[in-house]
Amino acid sequence: MNAAGRLKEALAAFELLTTNDVFRAGELAQVLDMQNRERQRITRDMQKRAEEIAIGEDPDAFLLFAAQEDFNSGVVGLAASRLTETYYRPAIVASKGEEETRGSCRSIPEFHITEALDQCADLLVRHGGHAAAAGFTVKNENLSALVLRLKAIAADQLSNVDLRPTVTADAVVSLVDIRPDLFEKCLKYLEPTGYGNPNAAFVARNVKVKNARTVGADAKHLKLSLEDEKGYAHDAIGFRLGEWQKKMPPRVDILFTYEVNEFNGRVNYRLNLKDIKEAGSAE
Repeated sequence: MNAAGRLKEALAAFELLTTNDVFRAGELAQVLDMQNRERQRITRDMQKRAEEIAIGEDPDAFLLFAAQEDFNSGVVGLAASRLTETYYRPAIVASKGEEETRGSCRSIPEFHITEALDQCADLLVRHGGHAAAAGFTVKNENLSALVLRLKAIAADQLSNVDLRPTVTADAVVSLVDIRPDLFEKCLKYLEPTGYGNPNAAFVARNVKVKNARTVGADAKHLKLSLEDEKGYAHDAIGFRLGEWQKKMPPRVDILFTYEVNEFNGRVNYRLNLKDIKEAGSAE
């Protein structure tokens, strides 16, 4: 649904939600599917090029920056997110126009990106956001000065910081306790979740792996079937954890959230893996 607005206008998505004509709904669903596939292709290409630009210019920078005239402004935030996830640095990916550049920023807990933009307000047309994500518009003649100042701010704040991603769990649990009732009677009442109110996260140790396979484009994602002490099988998905499939141990420690998964009209519950390691490993 988001793809329509990212690439063009969102009218097809709006019409799909409002039409009473089943045949028209089918046509619109196909249009949106094609647009989403195009969005995925554009995103992959942009991520690769943005990484080449940002790392090629300054591989040791504390803030990564990439801008191009042909970067799609609706997708730059996705590319910035991937840079931040890959390198654990604040990242900006921007689309350059004839007179102005529009940038999308993603950051890490150690660096408040909007406060950094506040320190550059004299160079900006407009900006806004929160600690982890922001956007801005800048006149092209001020772009170089903006990048230099932001990189200097990042270097000043991050040069003495051990920049390694951390994940935090709310409780250590047994998978025996992770059942649909837990979600329906407890976790769903914590919603809406998001920035400032993250999903409850749990650690389970020494979990048996029944089955492991990769899914998604380029086998990037990991799909597991995990078994608890009572023989109950749990579906699990690990986004961008596909490399584990080739080295999957028989038992693992996992950090996860518990969520509802709806697909093709079917509803089930799954573990969304945030981290994984071999059971008993010190790492």
